[in-house]
Amino acid sequence: MPFKPALTALVTATLAALLLSGCDKQNTAQPHETPTVGVITLQPQVFAQTSELPGRASAYRIAEVRPQVNGIILKRLFSEGSEVKAGQQLYQIDPATYQATFKSAQAAFKSAQALAGRYKELVADQAVSKQEYDEAEAARLRDEAALESAQINLRYTKVLAPISGRIGRSAVSEGALVNVGQSEAMATIQQLDPIYVDVTQSSKDILRLRKELASGNLQKIGKHGAKVKLVLEDGSLYGHEGTLEFSEVSVDPGTGSVVLRAVFPNPTHDLLPGMFVHAQLLQGVKEQAILAPQQGITRNVRGEPTALVVNADGVVERRDLQAEHTVGNQWLVSSGLNSGDQLITEGLQHVRPGDKVHVKAASNVKTAAATPR
Repeated sequence: MPFKPALTALVTATLAALLLSGCDKQNTAQPHETPTVGVITLQPQVFAQTSELPGRASAYRIAEVRPQVNGIILKRLFSEGSEVKAGQQLYQIDPATYQATFKSAQAAFKSAQALAGRYKELVADQAVSKQEYDEAEAARLRDEAALESAQINLRYTKVLAPISGRIGRSAVSEGALVNVGQSEAMATIQQLDPIYVDVTQSSKDILRLRKELASGNLQKIGKHGAKVKLVLEDGSLYGHEGTLEFSEVSVDPGTGSVVLRAVFPNPTHDLLPGMFVHAQLLQGVKEQAILAPQQGITRNVRGEPTALVVNADGVVERRDLQAEHTVGNQWLVSSGLNSGDQLITEGLQHVRPGDKVHVKAASNVKTAAATPR
């Protein structure tokens, strides 16, 4: 057919144009761009090592008021729930029989004392024998002891407060019979200022703390080694700071924990025995602590903390970390990150270890550190 060569030429020209067009597109394609990541430069900080532990308040001193003599209660001389002073009279037991016993013992002692005095003069003149004098002197001593006992029992009819503190409800009233050795206390006094707070800490944490103090990585705070703050049940911070006074010498085998006891001033009696609190133990200070934002810390398949940093050549590196615990919105890192490292916190999903990157200041991290917990 006459038009066949022309058609073949047209198809050939079209294919050539398409091939030329493809070559032009390849020549104008943009090269692979270097990604940009947001970083922060880590700097060492002074960090107060703090542990928050549950605990309960308990009275500084507790005294149960009990009768020392038998008798009938004549008067109760205090208001329940009030403050009492040491030596203040709380009850009056009927003293009638004890007064009579005291007077009888007093008379017997005076008689024995007079007889022993006369025999002392007569024995010098040999008017009485030495044995008679010795018997008179022994009788005087027995009657003197009986007088002192009667005097003590008479004094015990006034039931006094053994310590200062807040007294609870009375278990006896006027007309009640009380006995020496009875099982129930007449009342209980608790000293609330100062007051104890007992908290528990795991033995593992105590061992770690002691190792850090021994190595010098952690410095003691103050003379006693630990200061304590309290968070009350309503979430408010208690207004007075306490000190750690005592730690148990054995580990509870059931919980693996040790009891720690702190003492707090309690002038307004805001803390009451049995109240549940959270104690913040300020145990020491790290002078060169590394705090890394949580945005820059990830976990590998084994659950271990890792981070990506940009080295001096602008190349991404992976670091395996030892992160102790969170501090607000940061991690306290004990190893794996150093001062001056550029930690990637923005654009992590676009880079891998070995990639060349550009860096900029991260915009997804707050510079202010949260309160340690």
